[in-house]
Amino acid sequence: MKAAAQEISRHGYSDMVLERVAKDAGYTRGALYHLFAGKEELALAVVEWVGTSWYDEVGLLLDKEDDPVGTLIAVARENAVYFRHDVARVLTRLRTELFGLDHPVGRTAEEAFAHMVADITRLVAQGRVTGAIPPGPPPRVLALAYLGSMEGVVDQLAGQTPFDAMCAERATLGVLGLAPRPDSAGTG
Repeated sequence: MKAAAQEISRHGYSDMVLERVAKDAGYTRGALYHLFAGKEELALAVVEWVGTSWYDEVGLLLDKEDDPVGTLIAVARENAVYFRHDVARVLTRLRTELFGLDHPVGRTAEEAFAHMVADITRLVAQGRVTGAIPPGPPPRVLALAYLGSMEGVVDQLAGQTPFDAMCAERATLGVLGLAPRPDSAGTG
């Protein structure tokens, strides 16, 4: 799965070459076709794998509902750490490449993103109810801005550890309309 995810991250779906995936995974092309009927089936499996791994490593933090702001900050930081691996860029790459097309892989990537939007929207709404997040744009709009800022930070600061996580936290606070926390001033 990792070899296919790296292939999509680097080349996109349209330029994904199954021979390269097979070679990078240590398989023959025939062995890869034995596992997956074709490029589309493999890409769908990659989307599921990446989505599951993101929720296992980052998304599990979304269930900590006692402190919505703390949860959103923790998710932003851990997302930056997760995106240090190039396979994490699969969903972003597919959503960008297949946007607006009626394509099964694009729809699946959009569904995974919609699930994230719903989770973040829920936390923003909860933060508004408790007063932890000040009034402003509707929760879904703020959730989209949050996710957009996270994508932008990790994309622009790729390979710049620990600043990627620090800036992801700061971007989160800014999007939420909150002042920087004293513990976010460091580099780690």
